[in-house]
Amino acid sequence: QGLKPIVSTESPALIFGTTTKLASDLPATDSFLGKNKVPDLQKLFQKADGLPVHLKRGVPDKLLYRTTMALTIGGTIYCLVALYMASLPRNQ
Repeated sequence: QGLKPIVSTESPALIFGTTTKLASDLPATDSFLGKNKVPDLQKLFQKADGLPVHLKRGVPDKLLYRTTMALTIGGTIYCLVALYMASLPRNQ
């Protein structure tokens, strides 16, 4: 009968039986399905129009910037009011 191996020499069954494709097997058109936007964005962001980088894309950037500033100012005021209220002794 002899000794039996502790670890099975057979390969385990596949859990996820999907096949994988190597990059060399893919056609060139399937590897990237969109247009490269980097050169266009580089032209936009490097244009010398006097605007800071975080406002170069127009109205959405301005809206996001102003919302962020409003929330920052509101949060600062809220923290100062909470600090003021915490510093006052309670009347009993």
